[in-house]
Amino acid sequence: MASKPSLSMFTRGLSSLSQSSDPNSPNVNSPAEQRADSKLGFLKAMRPLPTQHYWNVYFDRQQKDQKKTDDGQEYHAELEQLDTQIESVQDFWRYNNNTPVDQIKMRESLYLFKTGFRPVWEDRRNILGGSWTFRVGKNIGPDFWTRVQLLAIGEQLQASLDEGDQICGVGLSVRFNSHLITIWHRDSSKQKSIDGLLECVLNELPAELRPKPDNYFYKKHSDHPGFNPPPELKAVLDSHNARVEAAKAAAEKFVAEKTSQSTPTTGPSDEPKVGEDGNAAE
Repeated sequence: MASKPSLSMFTRGLSSLSQSSDPNSPNVNSPAEQRADSKLGFLKAMRPLPTQHYWNVYFDRQQKDQKKTDDGQEYHAELEQLDTQIESVQDFWRYNNNTPVDQIKMRESLYLFKTGFRPVWEDRRNILGGSWTFRVGKNIGPDFWTRVQLLAIGEQLQASLDEGDQICGVGLSVRFNSHLITIWHRDSSKQKSIDGLLECVLNELPAELRPKPDNYFYKKHSDHPGFNPPPELKAVLDSHNARVEAAKAAAEKFVAEKTSQSTPTTGPSDEPKVGEDGNAAE
């Protein structure tokens, strides 16, 4: 026997209708409040748009210590992973909109890295890599930073890399009158990746945010003065560098051989010698 429908099935929503029928009721929301409630309900009902990878946020406080940086000053990094994991587009905007970049202090840094990567040069997954650094004014730094993060989680940066390479993450560091924004990848031996990253950033940024050529540079992690890998990873780095140098030497040898083969050789001339009187010499 079929069960009778409950009364709540028919009375559902009647309370809101009764509110709207009496404009003098204290329980009636204003039109603006009703629109806001509808928008909130719509956003809550939306299914999150997942990112292809999970991303973690790190904060780096640097204090004076015995470790020297590129400019000769002594600092020690205090890296902290924040309780923020980005798994969707909504997660990103929630984090980004609640992270006031303009309040980050001098020499402090913020990083957005794929899960499994840490913003440390000597990390096992970073040790063979490098990064582009863009120096931008503080007036455009937050906008530049947001766009670079979107290029990361949207996989545009990854798409610009050579086969077999990976994006590790992006970072923002505060300096006296500028922001240093970095893009890290795993394999600094891939020139196609290095060129592709720069091309991607310059093409995707609007003209007003595009940095001048003297305001960005590329550097291998191992070329930093403070780079100090543990012994077991130093052996990995040395082996990798040896393979890269061997491949480079082989490529140069191949080019030299091809060049020598394509250059015509000159031998004794078969043409008859001509004397001073214009006649052929015997």
